[in-house]
Amino acid sequence: MANPDQAPIKSGFGLRTTASEVLAGIDLSGKTAIVTGGYSGLGLEIVRALAAARADVLVPARRPGLAEAALSGLPRVTTTALDLGDLPSVAAFAKDYLASGRPVHMLINNAAVMANPETRIGPGWESQFATNHLGHFALTCRLQPALEAAGGARVVSVSSTGHKLSPIVFEDVHFRARPYDKWKAYGQAKTANALFAVELDRRGKSRNVRAFACHPGGILTPLQRHLPKEEMMAAGWIDADGNPNPMFKTTEQGAATATWCATSPQLADKGGVYCEDCDIAVLTPHGTSRYSGVDPHAVDAEAAVRLWALSVEATGVDAFA
Repeated sequence: MANPDQAPIKSGFGLRTTASEVLAGIDLSGKTAIVTGGYSGLGLEIVRALAAARADVLVPARRPGLAEAALSGLPRVTTTALDLGDLPSVAAFAKDYLASGRPVHMLINNAAVMANPETRIGPGWESQFATNHLGHFALTCRLQPALEAAGGARVVSVSSTGHKLSPIVFEDVHFRARPYDKWKAYGQAKTANALFAVELDRRGKSRNVRAFACHPGGILTPLQRHLPKEEMMAAGWIDADGNPNPMFKTTEQGAATATWCATSPQLADKGGVYCEDCDIAVLTPHGTSRYSGVDPHAVDAEAAVRLWALSVEATGVDAFA
């Protein structure tokens, strides 16, 4: 069953809107944002836009030195260590943050890996599901007190139209019984990102914590680092000279939807929806649309509950009960 709010609202923005444009006239002074993966690609542009709107932004990074260099000179932006693929690292980060007493007004779960060779982390977990979903699940749950303290927080889960490549295969999430397929693994992880927002919003809205999932659009960023040029050419993403498909977005445009989800007053009474092009996406029957809209399996409330239970069992962390 899908959220009845899963329908476009005619926001006035669109495919080519930039993150700075959705923040026009919005003053984020006194607000704190945490942006994972905020030192390259889309994340970096999200951080730039939020900082320009006067938010205080914390960028947790697996490689803090690299993050500091990338973010050097940006006002109100700080970095710290966090490895989403390592649950003790997630716990340490959250403990330190909660000890600071600061609220979290915006948590943008943006960091991701895509279509990488089969990699096992933690207790043998498939790395895309573990990093893209389980790490962010544990982080968000552990930050519950700081999110509630904001008195109106938003959590944005950066998903992808890649969710259309696979639902959650609950019987074999970690590819232990079936051959590893990098794209099915990515699709499953992106479906998990979308479903996480569905159940988090259901649990969090009574505490003034709302959640959204979003597809940023097609953009060339370091996310494609595991893909050979030939594969991207075959997919129509780039031409022989490496130029991107004209339908692709710039990173500034790609950062817009997550920024809109985190800040727009148009979403004040909504949550648990999947967004794209700075609007709520249309619900698309499976197989009818590959690159736009959201398929039912990624916004299904029952699947979201089932995924939450799986995630609690895997991480040992629960919240918003």
